[in-house]
Amino acid sequence: MTVTDQPLPAPDFAADAAAVLPDLVALRRALHADPELGLDLPRTQAKVLAALEGLPLEITTGTATTSVVAVLRGALPGPTVLLRGDMDALPLDEATGLDYASTNGAMHACGHDLHTAGLVGAARLLAAHRDTLAGSVIFMFQPGEEGDGGAKVMIDEGLLDAAGDRPVGAYAIHMAPGPRGVFGTRPGPVMAGAATLHVTVNGRGGHGSQPQHALDPVPAAAETVLALQSFVTRSFDAFDPVVLTVTRMSTGEGAINVIPEQVELGATVRFMSAASLATLKEGLPRVAEGVATTHGLTADVRFEEYYPATVNDAAETAFTVETLAGVFGEQRIMTMPAPVMGSEDFSFVLDEVPGTFLMLMASPPDIDPATAEFNHSPRVLFDDAVLGDQAAALATLAFARTARG
Repeated sequence: MTVTDQPLPAPDFAADAAAVLPDLVALRRALHADPELGLDLPRTQAKVLAALEGLPLEITTGTATTSVVAVLRGALPGPTVLLRGDMDALPLDEATGLDYASTNGAMHACGHDLHTAGLVGAARLLAAHRDTLAGSVIFMFQPGEEGDGGAKVMIDEGLLDAAGDRPVGAYAIHMAPGPRGVFGTRPGPVMAGAATLHVTVNGRGGHGSQPQHALDPVPAAAETVLALQSFVTRSFDAFDPVVLTVTRMSTGEGAINVIPEQVELGATVRFMSAASLATLKEGLPRVAEGVATTHGLTADVRFEEYYPATVNDAAETAFTVETLAGVFGEQRIMTMPAPVMGSEDFSFVLDEVPGTFLMLMASPPDIDPATAEFNHSPRVLFDDAVLGDQAAALATLAFARTARG
């Protein structure tokens, strides 16, 4: 490569972000006050489309969901990268006391309102430097992250081919409580995969005073809970963690002196590797069915996969850390010591495209990060002053990655 072939340095997006920050804050607060759930977000989609109006973007909307895909084509040849922002909220009654708090029974308690506004900001920053952008950027505005697999829906609708060639890198930033403005990530697994386990223990009902004439499923169900926990703690490497938590146990609404016919159990399951997932799929039904058989009962077991583990590409993550440290300083880039056992459907994108999922700490300055409410709390607070950094970080990563070729 000759000197003249060197890629152009990235613009100072962090400085440029100051000009767009007021608009991003206004958009974020409008989204926060009017959250929507799941895959159908018509009002949110309309706000995003209005915020992108006038930019040199090729925009398409989803058919199976209210997604927005926008493509910015640089003036110079180069590869394609993808930037993601999720848009859906959670079914929570907000208790923050903010003057722009939601009152409709839903809440942006996981920062998706900031993710959406920050991605709009990245689109504005990159569009302003389209003449020096080498390649294309796909902006992925995604519904249905909170359990509906909206990323997979968008991929099935052609998201990854929106610019004509597949992205060479994909990046997403997620808000989290912590020291404001600090980015966190790590190579390899960064968030867990998610599955659910449903067990119905089948017995034969009877009078509570005469258990010898019934086949009582309650003791078997209780033993099943303990057996499932023991299976997890004795079957997996501590450095390849698995979490199983039984969150539901129901015998229905029968009278208190009646032995029920069935007991239903429900559990959430989190894992970090494909090997662990394979062991869970084989082992959990075997344990539940085995306990039931020991008691002379039967068990119906259903194991449902939802999201794979979110796994950061090592090379892309090294590039991400180096790039952001050059913009924001090394003191604002943290290597996460361990993965988070929560789940994230950006995993579907990272299964197809090498990339990096990052956290951006966003606790308000008057809140102690050590005691701040966490994501999904009705009282969680995020400071929208970080929107400029979020937009600049995404824009910088896209510009620098396309410049690499």
